[in-house]
Amino acid sequence: MTTSGDPPNALPRQVWITALTQEGIAGASLGEVCASAVAKMESLASFRPDIVCLPETFHTAGLTGPRPTVAAAAETPPGPLTRPFIEFAQRHACYVVCPIYTREGERCYNAAVLIDRQGRIAGEYRKIHPTESEIEDGVAPGPEEPPVFDTDFGRIGIQICFDIQWEAGWRRLGELGTELVFWPSAFAGGQLLNARARENHYCVVSSTQKDEVKLCDLTGEELCRSGRWQPWGLSAPLNLERALLHTWPYAQHFAEMQARYGRQLRIHTLHAEELTLVESLSPQVRVGEVLREFGIKTHREHIASAQEAQVRCRER
Repeated sequence: MTTSGDPPNALPRQVWITALTQEGIAGASLGEVCASAVAKMESLASFRPDIVCLPETFHTAGLTGPRPTVAAAAETPPGPLTRPFIEFAQRHACYVVCPIYTREGERCYNAAVLIDRQGRIAGEYRKIHPTESEIEDGVAPGPEEPPVFDTDFGRIGIQICFDIQWEAGWRRLGELGTELVFWPSAFAGGQLLNARARENHYCVVSSTQKDEVKLCDLTGEELCRSGRWQPWGLSAPLNLERALLHTWPYAQHFAEMQARYGRQLRIHTLHAEELTLVESLSPQVRVGEVLREFGIKTHREHIASAQEAQVRCRER
């Protein structure tokens, strides 16, 4: 997301993402853990993130003493747990994905609260697939239809930890036009996280209680990850002005596209997979307009068109 402090050639849909591990986020009480998380976020404010994501239920995972029950650790936002993150969002004009236990009536959820740049509660995702132990502890499953959230840089979705084992929620987010999915989790996910990005054609960023966090491209390739020398997480830019194509037959247009747009357009092909990523490198070039100019369908449109043709053929 470009701001007044960005250089004049900044990309029109570049978003800076910060995703944290649980590293250094700890305290003797829920309030102390939340204060520790905000302190860690403040230490990274020089990146000027557009959105910050914290790990799954970080507020209890970081406790140095006994953990309270789910009901005792839950709130109906906004409340004492989310208030420090609301204030951070207001101070730094950024979104925050704040994964805590929330409550509605007698039910508690493992949830991720989305706070917007003005510090308003933009919505809440409730974990669709809690584990058996979570259910025994009082966590209720969330609605099976995942919500999407329209931000000023694009449409985002959220899944949490154990949700990665079920394809339906991830697939539905793709069908709803999601461009970026946040995955707060207790574990790192490994290659399954890359697969979820690749098969649904959107970027995925994790925020974990342990091991690495990473940013996966819509091709499934890793753009950035944490590690030994950066255990706190990652902060990196992501260009959302791009599209994924089925390489054939559209490769016939690539030479002409490159000749016309030169350095303003990046065409990156995974040759074995026959997938091509077309990315704008200029504030003047919009990928959707380029695709229409050359009569090119996105990968999702290409597959849908082929399926419609198959159905028509079977009905003859």
